[in-house]
Amino acid sequence: MNDQTKPQSDVNRTYQVRIDKDLYQTFESHPTATELLALAKKLPTEHALYSKQPGEQPKRIAPDERVDLTQPGVERFVTLPLDQTEGLGAGRRDFSLPAEDMEWLELGGKRYELVTEAGVQRVVIYELSVPPGYNVAATSAHVKIEPGYPDVQIDMVWFHPALTLTSGRPISAVCDESFDGKSWQRWSRHRTGTNPWRPGLDNLATHFGLIEEWLARELRK
Repeated sequence: MNDQTKPQSDVNRTYQVRIDKDLYQTFESHPTATELLALAKKLPTEHALYSKQPGEQPKRIAPDERVDLTQPGVERFVTLPLDQTEGLGAGRRDFSLPAEDMEWLELGGKRYELVTEAGVQRVVIYELSVPPGYNVAATSAHVKIEPGYPDVQIDMVWFHPALTLTSGRPISAVCDESFDGKSWQRWSRHRTGTNPWRPGLDNLATHFGLIEEWLARELRK
């Protein structure tokens, strides 16, 4: 829809939109991408705007393209610098994740893939930062997404390349497993009965927060 066919907005009504992590209000029922970027104090010459629908890949909106805000609910959008947009959606996307997981992956600027191999779904995150004290500063990590997730927990983590401690002390409860043509180091780390998986609260982001704690805890031993 172009500017010549712009629908009339109800001046007595406001519409809520979420751009990245912030909530905004507008009187425009069918704003352009340029107008939405302006709400977030960004320019179409520097940023691209993408619409976000649950379970779907982000869809880029042209600067003069209008979006319909009259539907119930809060419309969600994400922005990316134009020098990064070529990477959006790159890589394998063999399955979908809940919207909050996709938002965590996308807004965090993570390079990731959603890979199904031998019927097993895995989220692979590349260039995951590793704290000082290990043999590398960054590694790839993947976790398995079990049937029934997010009510069913995520467990353990796999690294490639394998991690070792610069102190020379061996890391316990690890073993090698093959996936995607590579050897991955499995860390057998699990939640406890006093700190179980919490359906409705725990997700991909909280599990990777736990992985960060596992890495830090290994250094403290």
